[in-house]
Amino acid sequence: MLFQRRNPFHWTERLLIMLWPRRSFWRSAKYFAKRVLRLRATPHAIAAGVAAGVSISFLPTPGFHFLLAAVTAWCIGGNVVASAIGTAFGNPLTFPLIWGSTYEVGRFILYGRAIEDVRPIQLGSALRHLEFSQLWEPLLKPMTIGAIPIGLTFGIVFYFVTRWAVSKFHERRRLRFAARASPRTGKGDTHVPAQS
Repeated sequence: MLFQRRNPFHWTERLLIMLWPRRSFWRSAKYFAKRVLRLRATPHAIAAGVAAGVSISFLPTPGFHFLLAAVTAWCIGGNVVASAIGTAFGNPLTFPLIWGSTYEVGRFILYGRAIEDVRPIQLGSALRHLEFSQLWEPLLKPMTIGAIPIGLTFGIVFYFVTRWAVSKFHERRRLRFAARASPRTGKGDTHVPAQS
């Protein structure tokens, strides 16, 4: 391959880079922001796609975020590529905060107040025996219910911020192209008076 590494990464190095980028998280965030701004679509489509990806990141369905975000973006007229970029909101740094907040909000919505007699969830045993029913009621149901209002709130905020940023970027780019094109058109418009 033309752009393949001479010494490929070991699987442990790949896992470490997925959890902690080699450069920095800020550089990765700027990269994703530039990718969003440079998409070829309307500001609404890009913003709707990003909003769909961010909203879906709150659901307790890791591994299905890309697919769910793409379907959601398609349904609301958003850009599918922007929805994939929007799912980067859910990452190893934010997942503990996302899952904790969705669990607490969902438990409050379902039960109205703190429950005193909460039994501990035997997560290891349920995962080992793949007993989905034991995970749904105490853990996944509150997280799913809590993900709806929090995800919608973050999605709406990201929609308006992204739409504003994309509109400004497109306007600046249009003015820059117009400024480059005006000297060329100025040279071609020189009028030579006809000799009598």
